[in-house]
Amino acid sequence: MEVERVQAIASLSILKDTLPPEFIRSEYEQPGITTFTGPVPDIPVIDLSKREALMQEIRNASEEWGIFQVVNHGIPEKVIKELQSVGKEFFELPLKEKEKYAVKPGSFEGYGTKLQKEPEGKKAWVDYLFHNVWPPSRVNHDIWPQNPPSYREANEEYAKHLIRVVDDLLEILSEGLGLEKQVLKESVGGDGLEYLLKINYYPKCPRPDLALGVVAHTDMSAITILVPNEVPGLQVFKDDHWFDAKYVPNALVVHIGDQIEILSNGKYKSVLHRTTVNKDKVRMSWPVFCSPPEETVVGPLKQLVNDDNPPKFKTKKYKDYQYCKLNKLPQ
Repeated sequence: MEVERVQAIASLSILKDTLPPEFIRSEYEQPGITTFTGPVPDIPVIDLSKREALMQEIRNASEEWGIFQVVNHGIPEKVIKELQSVGKEFFELPLKEKEKYAVKPGSFEGYGTKLQKEPEGKKAWVDYLFHNVWPPSRVNHDIWPQNPPSYREANEEYAKHLIRVVDDLLEILSEGLGLEKQVLKESVGGDGLEYLLKINYYPKCPRPDLALGVVAHTDMSAITILVPNEVPGLQVFKDDHWFDAKYVPNALVVHIGDQIEILSNGKYKSVLHRTTVNKDKVRMSWPVFCSPPEETVVGPLKQLVNDDNPPKFKTKKYKDYQYCKLNKLPQ
């Protein structure tokens, strides 16, 4: 069955200045109603080049927000710009060319539109491309676009730099829990940690006050590192309000995912977030979900559990956690 892509729907919707009803969210979700309009607290921005107090800043942000932005992270600006450039070029290709990479039954990698069924049959205003970028054993280059020709080189170069950033962050997060620096990384699979890239493409939307690009969720990963384009749209839920995240040039957005929350026994928070869309500009983002191999058993770390602080989460294989999360079953 042919899937209608949001990019194509958007072209017609902009012309007609209307939004198909399946994209109109319920009132309790509509960003025009639910976005906080008062003074907005800033998501922490942390300079990774300033080692003094770095652990404390990252620990505080992970406990209070579950999200922070990092600058001076060491990934060259040209590497990020090239990642963005080839991703943008892919989504500007004719639909027929993109459909060569369409998600196949039984897989989640590839070009697609709808990831999960939603209540009330609602749809999100986004198309996407998913594929693994690390480790090599999990990479299927058949799913990677061959057009633009520099797509593979740009993604491999970015992944090479990203691995170092993730390793550093996991060490700092581990020490922030009072643990040896290698504990968190070892607990999420060590060098087997899997890096899954998603390119989100949010077309222009005639009624951004009514639609969402991605609905409210937490990431099931251990940690997610996101490159945004310059169009704002990320929102974070904190203190019972939806807050807009400021765009910070050359920053990476770091999300604490469910697995780190579980391992820390709730000390670090997996951030609830969503994405809004824009009437005049296309928004894009490049999150990389860093997740344990599916057979990895994840639960609250024994070093953090005692009679006064019993386990708040079940211990289970990551693939079982993933199954429950995707199918909206209790954990």
